[in-house]
Amino acid sequence: MADAQAECPPIVLAFAASDPSGGAGLQADLLTLASMGCHPLSVVTALTVQDTAGVENILAIDSDWVADQARCLLEDMQIDAIKIGMLGSVENIAAIAEIVSDYPGVPLVLDPVLASGRGDELASDEMMHALTELLLPHTTLLTPNSMEARRLAESDDDGEPSLAQCAERLIIAGCDHVLITGTHEATAQVVNTLYGKSGVVRSDSWPRLPGKYHGSGCTLASAIAAMLANGLALSDAAREAQEYTWQALAKAYRPGMGQFIPDRLFWARDEKDTRAEESPAEPPRADVRGSH
Repeated sequence: MADAQAECPPIVLAFAASDPSGGAGLQADLLTLASMGCHPLSVVTALTVQDTAGVENILAIDSDWVADQARCLLEDMQIDAIKIGMLGSVENIAAIAEIVSDYPGVPLVLDPVLASGRGDELASDEMMHALTELLLPHTTLLTPNSMEARRLAESDDDGEPSLAQCAERLIIAGCDHVLITGTHEATAQVVNTLYGKSGVVRSDSWPRLPGKYHGSGCTLASAIAAMLANGLALSDAAREAQEYTWQALAKAYRPGMGQFIPDRLFWARDEKDTRAEESPAEPPRADVRGSH
């Protein structure tokens, strides 16, 4: 046994709701972070009843429990990034905002989960207001899709704002950067645009994939957090995370009767396939994904 202790990988703390299907939420965060070389820590903000089709019910965890989960971990380990997903209640948002305010030097990626892919509402108006008022000022990067960006940035005194206007408003509200994804826009390709205080930082276009996916937003936000934890600059982290997410979606599988689930371990399966091609005499192994 080696005397030297193995080097610890970057540590990322994820706040999110549990998804029993493994497609989105905390399970998606953990799979993504581990796949990208990080050690994930998890704080459960809510329990859900859901499958690959949609969310049936939500039970928010008591905010004191949420805070205690996080404080216990933070007193034990030094974290390199924070990723925040679905929060469950206004009280949880307030508790988490208080916690992250103690770690201003740690990059924070916030995925504003407002609705499921099926359209199930996951955040009330009060929760959106609390998120904007309490969490955006601590956010390094906000990762809304175009529909979420418009909901968060809408104003009573105007019509539907452009995505650039939405980004500007959200940055004025306190976050450093906004990455608005274009999967819901009527464009030939999916265009994802990263905005900063001075305007557009970068814009990336991706071939539009068929089908609907469960957990794509969780995957992208967690992948960015992983890249930031690994030391990449924000623009590079956004690009690398988009590449990873697109590949995971391109290799997605459909284990149930609802949406496809991103294959966050696609690279490991690709390596296995390559080894099998290079060693045809090797006995075949069982496909760990099973069949349905």
